[in-house]
Amino acid sequence: MKPDLAVEPLDSWIKTDGKPLIIAGPCSAETEEQLVETARQLAQLGSVHVIRAGVWKPRTRPGSFEGMGETALPWIQRAKAETGLPFAVEVATPQHIELALKYGVDVLWVGARTTVNPFNVQEIADALKGVDVPVLVKNPVNPDLALWVGAFERIAGAGITKLGAIHRGFSTGEASKYRNIPMWQMAIELRTMFPQLPIIGDPSHMAGKRAYLNELAQMAMDLKYDGLIVESHIDPDKAWSDAAQQLTPAAFGEMLDHLQIRQLASSDVTFKGAMEQLRNNIDSVDRQIVEMLAARMSLVEKLAEYKRDNNVSLFQPDRWKEILESRKQLSTKLNLYPELVEEIYKIIHMESIRKQTEVMNNTPVA
Repeated sequence: MKPDLAVEPLDSWIKTDGKPLIIAGPCSAETEEQLVETARQLAQLGSVHVIRAGVWKPRTRPGSFEGMGETALPWIQRAKAETGLPFAVEVATPQHIELALKYGVDVLWVGARTTVNPFNVQEIADALKGVDVPVLVKNPVNPDLALWVGAFERIAGAGITKLGAIHRGFSTGEASKYRNIPMWQMAIELRTMFPQLPIIGDPSHMAGKRAYLNELAQMAMDLKYDGLIVESHIDPDKAWSDAAQQLTPAAFGEMLDHLQIRQLASSDVTFKGAMEQLRNNIDSVDRQIVEMLAARMSLVEKLAEYKRDNNVSLFQPDRWKEILESRKQLSTKLNLYPELVEEIYKIIHMESIRKQTEVMNNTPVA
């Protein structure tokens, strides 16, 4: 059964005048002056719709700064009063929700470390019953779409209709220049499942370093995300958490000024004709790719028969290493990203293993 969510349009709970929703603020609310001054400077940009601040900080290891807790909530009240902007904070427990709403927090978000645990998400959903507040859900730390979808379903089941997603990238254990690999296809799949669900890009947590923020924010806009959530601090290098990925409000304003917001389609007849022809060509190439994959799997079946008849092990590490390296080298010559080809061949290899297992055991593998 195809899942569904009853989600209100973004413009019904936060007015953006048709522009992308911009959420910005410090990773952590550290002091009253730091929070209020950051909020003031962000408000002066004129392009920020919501201020964010970390009040409770779930850290990987104990001993790190874990937020000021309830102490910071009156600071948020003061910043709201001085800027006129709504505030968003992360919540991880029913008590967090109770306190945040008590102090007038306008938007709640569920963090990646919470999304990964259905028990925690259900506790949050139960605490949200009867509450009318926007809730944004970050993707889980690991790339598991079902966990992300399950979190939306649980919170929607509590009656929350002002619901949105935050795409902050994934921890995979693979080497990358980014702190969390974006894996854009995961968010695209989520949008395919729930086209009405707003998706907010979080380039700060994808990047881990401010040098990569521009390219990631632009990619999110090119994929027609509904907005961005970015960490901004009046003195980033002295921030108590995630210093390397935060921007000053002025630098954040410059980043926004350089973002290109592209239209979804064009009414130009020549453009439409050229697009249709190119898409037809892509369809033709895709057919060839699928046909070649089928031909490859046919050869894999024959290979498995030889292995079975000669009592040779299914997995050949040296051969797999040779395939991976040679295909990556070929991809470089053909001006393709080696990382792309590597990921594709990992999927092909897993299917080859499955097919060979089926042949060698003479029984279909579930």
